[in-house]
Amino acid sequence: MHLAAGAAALPVVSRVARAQSYPSRPVRIIAGFAPGGGVDIIARLIGQWLSERLGQQFIIENRPGAGSNIATEAVVRAAADGYTLLLVSVTNAFNATLYDKLNFNFIRDIAPVAGLMRVPNVMVVNPSVSAKTLPEFIAYAKANLGKINMASGGVGGASHVSGELFNMMAGVNMIHVPYRGVAPALTDLLGGQVQVTFATMPSSIAYIRAGKLRPLAVTTTTRSDELPEVPTVNDFVPGYEASTWYGVGVPSGTPAEIIGKLNKEINSTLADPTFKARLADVGGSALSGSPADFGKLIADETEKWAKVIKSAGIKAE
Repeated sequence: MHLAAGAAALPVVSRVARAQSYPSRPVRIIAGFAPGGGVDIIARLIGQWLSERLGQQFIIENRPGAGSNIATEAVVRAAADGYTLLLVSVTNAFNATLYDKLNFNFIRDIAPVAGLMRVPNVMVVNPSVSAKTLPEFIAYAKANLGKINMASGGVGGASHVSGELFNMMAGVNMIHVPYRGVAPALTDLLGGQVQVTFATMPSSIAYIRAGKLRPLAVTTTTRSDELPEVPTVNDFVPGYEASTWYGVGVPSGTPAEIIGKLNKEINSTLADPTFKARLADVGGSALSGSPADFGKLIADETEKWAKVIKSAGIKAE
């Protein structure tokens, strides 16, 4: 009986020892976009903090291309040992529907570890637009169906699908004008070539504060601390919510004790006042919770945006 009990305890001891010793070498965080964007910035923030907390380097590896699918596939194919992480974003939820053929199933092949941050988008217009409030804009758009140009950073991106959701829920028909990135879209919005966009907070807040763009609403269900006087779209279009969020995932099959350790360290980081201040600097708020909480967010967002993408007939370029 003693021998049997000892044998049964060995796997438990092994798992505990593995979690205690992790990480014993550098860890890669794969980011699916080029340096300088939101995914890269958040990856470097959390990588620096995890390096300090866990005593091993968390190295950021940028693998841009195919709307982050190249990076995702690299992580799916990596060893499930906790040494290759994926910086997950709302883009991964879009891609499940945007792309007809993927070499992976995101929800099946990537295990959620923890959420990191949620960032609202801001519905902004050129100051030449007569509408001063969101209700005025909706009335104007309904009176001028098909005459309002909505810029985005590209087909299937956050600014695009946020706008299409608004079209559906507000009963308007803004014409989508895609650009190769957020910066050129904002340039033409500032110049008056287009009238409106759903911009990320970090990319637009300086123009808002300078009076060069007029904010009509933020896209989260609660107001932003960075723009407390700006209402939410939900205030006038009940049920509307669209935000950019980030988190961490690992290959499916990664030991639960390693996922648990990473989750604990990430949540501790998110609770640190200095780190929370860094998130606030880019207009975001901490998205803490368990692996199951983050997994539910991914599943819910994948289902939600699938309906929008299919209804609007959006296909990846």
